[in-house]
Amino acid sequence: MSSTVVTLPDGFQYVGAGLLSTVFILMYQSMLVNKHRKLSGIKYPQLYAEKAEAAASKDALLFNCAQRAHQNTLENVPIVYVTTLLVGAKFPAYAASAVALWSLSRIFYTRGYLSGDPAKRVSVMYGVGTISLLGLLFGSTYVTGEWLYKAFSAKFL
Repeated sequence: MSSTVVTLPDGFQYVGAGLLSTVFILMYQSMLVNKHRKLSGIKYPQLYAEKAEAAASKDALLFNCAQRAHQNTLENVPIVYVTTLLVGAKFPAYAASAVALWSLSRIFYTRGYLSGDPAKRVSVMYGVGTISLLGLLFGSTYVTGEWLYKAFSAKFL
């Protein structure tokens, strides 16, 4: 059996720090969901307040907003993790900066959602987070393409 040695580039520790920031965002959002669940009286295992409950109670509406902000972040985290690690293998400062900006944008996203007006979740920082995520996607596509090209060239050209 052969083994492969992976050498991480200088600066990869910043990628780790950037990825760790997403854990703090998720914990922050989870605490907000728990706080608003308690205030609204929505019992487990109910994921969201019913439409009538949210219409009748500001606390129930805020619970839904907190829950949705958290869920949206959970939906994006796998993409963020994969693309950050791929980009970070070649461009660690770029990857760390992009994931840090994405994490920062999630704070603004969550606070906007928790205003009680879900439209306020979209701000300039939302755009910054989207651009960061797209940068990670394009960067990871470039890095992976380069790896595949080198492997293909070495084997067949």
